[in-house]
Amino acid sequence: MTTTESDAAPYTSTEPAGQLLRYARTSTGHQHLDQQHDALTAAGVVADRLYSDQLSGTTTKELRPGLAALLTYARPGDTIIVVGIDRLGRTAAEVMTTIADLLAQGIVIRSLREGVDSSTATGRAVFGVMASMAELELELGRERRAAAKAARKARGKPIGRPRKLNADQIALAHRMRASGEPVPVIAETLNVSKPTLYRVLATSEAMSA
Repeated sequence: MTTTESDAAPYTSTEPAGQLLRYARTSTGHQHLDQQHDALTAAGVVADRLYSDQLSGTTTKELRPGLAALLTYARPGDTIIVVGIDRLGRTAAEVMTTIADLLAQGIVIRSLREGVDSSTATGRAVFGVMASMAELELELGRERRAAAKAARKARGKPIGRPRKLNADQIALAHRMRASGEPVPVIAETLNVSKPTLYRVLATSEAMSA
């Protein structure tokens, strides 16, 4: 989901009972937060309640300190204002999940570009659909993982974390590799995944160097 911060239009609604909080995020380290800050300031949010992240290539909240701090600080009745809904995540699924979490906590979400506000009936309907989509995606994900687990079990393949190799198996892997056996064959022989075998071989070679 990509948008341009300059597309945001002024948006007003009935003032909430809680605090006005704002969050800004750039998609890459080469972008600047100034445009988002200006639009959010114009919406009436004081500067000391601004949270922001400027980074790229990550989707985990733990690696976005600005969003993590905002979600920790926000309380029921507060309003989080963003220039666009896409600022709440790097992917559609992440955006919807964040929206679902905020709505469940009674926190109002206001997006300037889309002109939606969860304190209004229309806004709640729009955000409610997004939250429902997040729940559906989570449920589908659980079903896919369960189906994959059942398929692996039916084929007699290992389930869960990759098993570790002992010293004799590692030595056998090296001998098979030295004799020209391809990695897929070695991995199948030792009942481990190819990434696990590559990692074991690389680690043991580095230790013996």
